[in-house]
Amino acid sequence: MRRIVLALTFASLSFVPAKPAIEWPFYGADQAGTKYSVASDINRANVDRLAVAWSWKPDEKPLPEFGTAPGSFENTPLMIDNVLYLSTPYNRVVALDAESGKEIWSYDPRAYADGQPPNGTGFVHRGVAAWRDRGKLRIFLNSRAWLFCIDAATGTLVTSFGTNGSVSLIDGLRWKVDPTQYTNTSPPVVYKDLVILGNGVGDRLAYRKDPPGDVQAFDAHTGKRIWVFHTVPDAGEFGVDTWANESWRVTGHTNVWAPMTLDERRGLVYLPVSTPSNDFYGGRRPGQNLFADSIVCLDASTGARRWHFQIVHHGLWDYDMPSPPSLVSINPEGHPVDAVVQLTKQGLVFVFDRTTGRPVWPIEERPVPPSDMPGERAWPTQPFPTKPEPLEEGGASEADAFDLTADLHAKALAELKKLRIGPLYTPPSAQGTLQRPGIIGGANWGGAAFDPTTARLFVKTSNQPHVARLGAPDRSAANPRAAEVDADYTRVGDTTAEFSGGIPLLKPPYAHLTALDLNHGSIAWRVPFGDSPQLRQNPALRGVELPASLGAPGAPGAIVTAGGLVFVGGGDGAFHAYDTNNGQELWKAALTRRSSATPMTYRAKNGTQYVVVAVGSRTDAELVAFALK
Repeated sequence: MRRIVLALTFASLSFVPAKPAIEWPFYGADQAGTKYSVASDINRANVDRLAVAWSWKPDEKPLPEFGTAPGSFENTPLMIDNVLYLSTPYNRVVALDAESGKEIWSYDPRAYADGQPPNGTGFVHRGVAAWRDRGKLRIFLNSRAWLFCIDAATGTLVTSFGTNGSVSLIDGLRWKVDPTQYTNTSPPVVYKDLVILGNGVGDRLAYRKDPPGDVQAFDAHTGKRIWVFHTVPDAGEFGVDTWANESWRVTGHTNVWAPMTLDERRGLVYLPVSTPSNDFYGGRRPGQNLFADSIVCLDASTGARRWHFQIVHHGLWDYDMPSPPSLVSINPEGHPVDAVVQLTKQGLVFVFDRTTGRPVWPIEERPVPPSDMPGERAWPTQPFPTKPEPLEEGGASEADAFDLTADLHAKALAELKKLRIGPLYTPPSAQGTLQRPGIIGGANWGGAAFDPTTARLFVKTSNQPHVARLGAPDRSAANPRAAEVDADYTRVGDTTAEFSGGIPLLKPPYAHLTALDLNHGSIAWRVPFGDSPQLRQNPALRGVELPASLGAPGAPGAIVTAGGLVFVGGGDGAFHAYDTNNGQELWKAALTRRSSATPMTYRAKNGTQYVVVAVGSRTDAELVAFALK
């Protein structure tokens, strides 16, 4: 009898279904960009058992015939129906089995055929968007000057979309655009049957009528353009008077290169708009310059502006909006608010009612230093939120100089005295201005992760200085792009704020992971993040007692799970898991290459939760999946 009972028991266990799959169907986990997963199989108690489950390599190489090389592998995949969908540095779209990492199909848009893109990052691409059309799954890829629609089942183009599966993103813009100087690095968003996207522009290009940053929406069925929003207002539009000398007629950039987010229920899309050309000198575009360096809320159906807030007036620091606005539901001081959070490179955090645009906490206009460059009229004030407090220090003084030894402190001070230093928003100068945070932030495209159960926002930030030095543009024959530059002044010279063979001028740590309590507008905890082995090995630091964590600057961000964990790589040589309660590091795995993307997580149909992160660049890129042993 006992044998029969045991047999029945084992038989019944064999029919127990696996846990239901938990997908990651959008770049930011959901349209709101929370980067939160309800998956909790991996949790505080067992995260130390994580190990590599599988890996996959893009296997992309430099192509001398096109003059191209793949860049950093910055992708965050989607997981839908047990398949991962991702984009590679060369903009290929690849489908992988979610349990094994085995490649199912690949689509190549041949983005490299137009040569190396003009942006500072080179060939990178952070993700794709998915959409269901009468039960059929479609994948949208915005690659350089094209939007492609791909059948998720076969990896082939959907020929009913546009012209044989693609549409031009530059046809119908306000002026003619060179397609080789127009690019895309972040995924579109899809609202109902509209594909909404911005674009990327090379920061180093500065000339009249460089590519505009217009945001566009296309019919997901046909590829027809439905609406366009002018980030630099056109004649008769709201804000055109903030561009003096009719500079709106010729000024480009002002684009949305970072990911956008969507309030699907309300039909509102949120744009993090970047800096106009030229990034560090605005003498040819006097005025406040709406809608540059702003968060803008649009009606997703029509492209009509609902509200905006300009976070930097007349931008001169490349302090463009770098991260997807996070849509959160919070309870500040006992009053429930559906809010939107815009992180900044400055380390400032702006929180608004997502419907009205009213600040949740007061924002003050404070005086900032004037410019000393000929023809430049820096805006006299800039907005500062009263809550939350800044995530990183802004500006610099001699008290911030590197000081781990007396000799190095003296050398750092000597270098600082050669530069213009001052508070946040001290303008670029011919002398060279020490800018902190630098051009990667503060926050960057990795953005934030939000835990709706605790109203905590988790942000990985960099604290690395940068030198903003201005000079006449190089128009000599030695500059292969001399004909592309038409500016009074541009950023010139060495921008690294270092001495003694690579030591930063300012004190460590150079990165942090912070938990913000958005119910109170306060920092719950803040810890140094990561390390810099190359800095640690600097001969000038031999024998010097160094902090346990020097900090690892980098643009990627974090995710958070119901297992009480924050996962983040963020440019470090390791992958980390932190306790959401207190910032304690619970697990760390050494990586063979630096992490280069924001991770994601999912539970596959086999009942296993995986955490996936992209690492490396060029020929040394890899997607790595971790699971419990």
